[in-house]
Amino acid sequence: MKTALITGITGQDGSYLAEFLLEKGYKVYGVVRRSSTTPYERIAHLVDRVELLSADLLDQHSLVDAIAACAPDEIYNLAAQSFVQTSWTQPVLTGEFTAMGVTRALEAFRKAAPNARFYQASSSEMFGRVVETPQTETTPFYPRSPYGVAKVYGHWITVNYRESYGLYAVSGILFNHESPRRGLEFVTRKVTDAVARIKLGLSNQLALGTLDARRDWGFAGDYVDAMWRMLQLDEPQDFVIGTGLTWTVQHLCETAFAVVGLDYRDYVVQDPRFMRPAEVDLLVADPAKAKRVMGWEPKVSFQQLIEMMVEADMVRHRVRG
Repeated sequence: MKTALITGITGQDGSYLAEFLLEKGYKVYGVVRRSSTTPYERIAHLVDRVELLSADLLDQHSLVDAIAACAPDEIYNLAAQSFVQTSWTQPVLTGEFTAMGVTRALEAFRKAAPNARFYQASSSEMFGRVVETPQTETTPFYPRSPYGVAKVYGHWITVNYRESYGLYAVSGILFNHESPRRGLEFVTRKVTDAVARIKLGLSNQLALGTLDARRDWGFAGDYVDAMWRMLQLDEPQDFVIGTGLTWTVQHLCETAFAVVGLDYRDYVVQDPRFMRPAEVDLLVADPAKAKRVMGWEPKVSFQQLIEMMVEADMVRHRVRG
């Protein structure tokens, strides 16, 4: 039985990855921050099947102890301050978690389990003001937010540890991936949640920033499969993971409202409060290497993803109502 340690197990990706690994027969450990509350909503159905360890990306010693305690074969570093908008209001904290936190995790990995394999969650936001389209593993980075800058640091420090210490450490440059477990602050979930509330008469308007920004949106459940595949190769390599298709926020709204038979134009308004200081206009992946080397392809289409999310939010609000 292989053992895996997941930082960020209580997040969207962490919960799907834990499910995926459990199905493959892994012993799964998750790192959680000590708190007076237990925000385990996304893994409530898994709590009895995983073991949770207390540690923090801000505390080097706790990470060493957590890794030493479970002696993992694989480490997935998914924890971060992961919301781009928040990185503008909390840039220093974002740097501590999303940049320096990776160094702490790598140091703990190097000291406590150097024969393990390490996955770092990189992001398409690193490309930012894109210099070529679509983006591949060799596309230069030009981040446009404190979050994107922090992710670039996390990416390159992972490369540095791999090349300097001979560690099996890789980065997955994941494009936007969504699900019914996505946080309500992210635009896809903000839209699908609003659609459900409007359809059920709980709201009558959805305020958004720009509707022209384009993203490559896929299903988080597909993307955790890619994370796992990266750690099964003979040699460590970095990969771009995405669908290769791009959609505007406007098309997202049109699709989501159509699921419940409504016209988005009757409900969506633009609000300057939600405009980013520096917008990323076009992100679209070229996942050819992932398909060629790992045999990975996304299974859930954009339409299926948005339908899944709207229907889940409809159920959630009906139950609460």
